[in-house]
Amino acid sequence: MAIESIDPATGERLQSFEPLTDAELDAKLERAAAAFPSWSRLPVPERARVVGRAGQILLEEKAAFGRLMTGEMGKLYLAAQQEAEKCAAGCRYYADHAEEFLRPEAAAPASPGSRDEVRFEPLGVVLAVMPWNFPFWQVIRFAAPALCAGNVALLKHASNVPRCALALEDLFHRSGAPEGVFQSLLVGSARVGRILADRRVAAATVTGSEGAGRDVAATAGREIKKTVLELGGSDPFIVLASADVDRAVETAVKARIVNNGQSCIAAKRFIVADAVYDRFAAGFVAAMKALRVGDPMASDTDVGPLATAAIREDLAAAVDRSLAAGARALTGGRPIPGPGNYYEPTVLGDVPPTAPAATDETFGPVAALFRARDTSHAIAIANGTKFGLGASAWTRDRAEAERLARELEAGSVFVNAMVVSDPRFPFGGVKLSGYGRELGPYGLREFVNVKTVRITGL
Repeated sequence: MAIESIDPATGERLQSFEPLTDAELDAKLERAAAAFPSWSRLPVPERARVVGRAGQILLEEKAAFGRLMTGEMGKLYLAAQQEAEKCAAGCRYYADHAEEFLRPEAAAPASPGSRDEVRFEPLGVVLAVMPWNFPFWQVIRFAAPALCAGNVALLKHASNVPRCALALEDLFHRSGAPEGVFQSLLVGSARVGRILADRRVAAATVTGSEGAGRDVAATAGREIKKTVLELGGSDPFIVLASADVDRAVETAVKARIVNNGQSCIAAKRFIVADAVYDRFAAGFVAAMKALRVGDPMASDTDVGPLATAAIREDLAAAVDRSLAAGARALTGGRPIPGPGNYYEPTVLGDVPPTAPAATDETFGPVAALFRARDTSHAIAIANGTKFGLGASAWTRDRAEAERLARELEAGSVFVNAMVVSDPRFPFGGVKLSGYGRELGPYGLREFVNVKTVRITGL
């Protein structure tokens, strides 16, 4: 079956690609394995220079990369250019700090004349199974640290963004990466298990669905290979009685519709203290209702199309089941007729705890409102999910802020701010949101051999 690029705003087929044959796939695996020894032996500054050059190209060509992302998965054009800028910043961060993060750590000598240290050495070929929602950033936040560490990369990108996958391969080729150091594999998801089981692949990282994470982790477990999993979430956005409600409303809208609502760390469950619930709900519903849905290339569009027709169908089904369970549509609640994968910005109230809007990850501009009696109840609702990726909480009480930071079960907690990823800080989750970390020094060290070395008698 062909791998197709389809414009989410119009339904137009942009380009089709034939998946790699078994022979072509094997050749790419062999090139990756052959590239690793020489790439891993290069001094860190030389590897970092390649990653830094990729960042320069991303910045210089952000308009073209932005058009590519918008045309292939529907994000707003301005947001797509900002994604390219963020990728450039991520490349610069690792280019500037890789040598520091990989420097051997000296330990106290075990005996006179002994030299003891911990070294950080690359593992080899790393398979990255990446999603479509941030088609450049998700890849760069893996590739920049992995390549700086001396690994080589195989990218199995989502099948609806093949042109982005090939553009990323070309990006690293133009930045000076030797042949085989970064390759994109145009294959379907059914072939991921075979690739990971191949002896030439050392480890894998996955950003995607819970099901994809389970499949990759199961294969990696049998093969005893390292994995990092980032599997999404149903992030809470908590507004307590002491919060600046106007600021919270303004940020809540941005936090829900970022990337047309298709972000793992987009706020999805809005948990509001009873004392300010009515005020928050009124402002939030009015702001969501006023959003302009339309052409993602237009500068005045607030919300573009969902990435695929199937994603819109899944979102509509989740909303319908939530309404059938007793939730109320305070605004929206339906797909928008006509060409493109558009869905109304939606706010659901009175959401039962067993409804899909409460239990599942809703990928699209759909928000679920919950009323909390007090701080303890708000925290209980927030933690009452299988996910634990990010959490945003709003309060002007310092003690409450510290309690929220301590008790919320998440990989990131942002108080009086929207959850974002940042190259400088570790990113990942707990519970079914996955394990391991990307970004920061921790992300760079995920795919290294932490080697203890003792040299004595010399």
